Amino acid sequence: MAEVVNRPDTAVNLPEMASEDNLALTTTKNTTEVTAPAEKKVKKIIRRKKRPARAQVDPATVKSEPPAQTGTTFNIWYNKWAGGDKEDSAMSQTHAKGRCNIALDSGYTKADGHPGAFFCLYFARGVCHKGQDCDYLHRLPGPYDIFPQNVDCFGRDKFSDYRDDMGGVGSFSRQNRTIYVGRIHVSDDIEEIVARHFAEWGPIERIRVLSNRGIAFVTYRDLANAEFAKEAMAWQSLEGNEILNLRWSLPDPNPMAQKREARRIEEQAAEAIRKALPAEFVAEIEGKDPEARKRRKIESGYGLEGYEAPDEVHFARGPNAVNPRGREGFELEHEQRLMLEAAEQEMMQEQQYDQPPPQQQQQGGIFSSSTLAALQGAQVAVASTPAPKTSTGPLVAYDSDSD
Repeated sequence: MAEVVNRPDTAVNLPEMASEDNLALTTTKNTTEVTAPAEKKVKKIIRRKKRPARAQVDPATVKSEPPAQTGTTFNIWYNKWAGGDKEDSAMSQTHAKGRCNIALDSGYTKADGHPGAFFCLYFARGVCHKGQDCDYLHRLPGPYDIFPQNVDCFGRDKFSDYRDDMGGVGSFSRQNRTIYVGRIHVSDDIEEIVARHFAEWGPIERIRVLSNRGIAFVTYRDLANAEFAKEAMAWQSLEGNEILNLRWSLPDPNPMAQKREARRIEEQAAEAIRKALPAEFVAEIEGKDPEARKRRKIESGYGLEGYEAPDEVHFARGPNAVNPRGREGFELEHEQRLMLEAAEQEMMQEQQYDQPPPQQQQQGGIFSSSTLAALQGAQVAVASTPAPKTSTGPLVAYDSDSD
């Protein structure tokens, strides 16, 4: 029971059966009231578990039958007919057997625990019967799903060039993110219809619809999404009963499109370089850090007032770099190179001293210096014949020069 305080200027209203734990006293100027405490708000964190992938078709209805004969030779490696094809798969008039529903069919499989796993081709086509037991991924490709250039997102090998009909897996020589969509039933809101159906398979960069020809070109932001969408929408329908014809697009001859593609490749390369370098170094180069900008202006002056060295001079690396930081690690290599050059010069000088001086050919002679040296070295004995004595007078026999 709660206690009642008798005061002349205070009125107390207490319930007869109220516990002290559930009541609180509130005192005002003339009255004292008992109110219930405020309820505490409890925030509940609901963690939703990732659901397993759903089987898109009943496994009992799946039959492993050999493909229909469309050629002359059956390739057991690729499980298909080759040579003398009677029909082109891109020109097929048969509607697809199923369609993938990302909201209902996606989920975890055995491949989620293996990094670098490929996506399920049958899941993209809407006919995978394995569900969570599948060895491939059952979800949409993301921006971090990057695969080697010679394979697509399903693990199929690419070729050096595209097929004549621009169908199939594609080529690794060019990164093609644009899909050609043919056989479209044209309507007033055809652009909205194409955007709605193809946006299910990933972020779209650009859509161009040619209503007078019934075709469209859909460009995705990532290559993996374009490969997934090409298989998911092959032989499907939009709003009518048409059967879409999907192929890879040819290169856009528009110069603006070519410049836009070159700019995109440069941006991708710059982004890769930003991720590889430290954040403070990138901020200093791009001039986003004001303190680094001030420090750079002081350091690149090199004691000259009003001078600021350009980037190719300030950030140059090598033994002859102006910036002392750019010479770090090159001093020892530079000294070793100088020592080697000095040793080579000394060896060349010693070789020049050891060689005899070349003998010059005598001016006006008909023999070379080597011939003259050979003649001087040869010892040839020639017998001399004495000259006969002639009588010149009576005084010659006396050996006297006088008369």
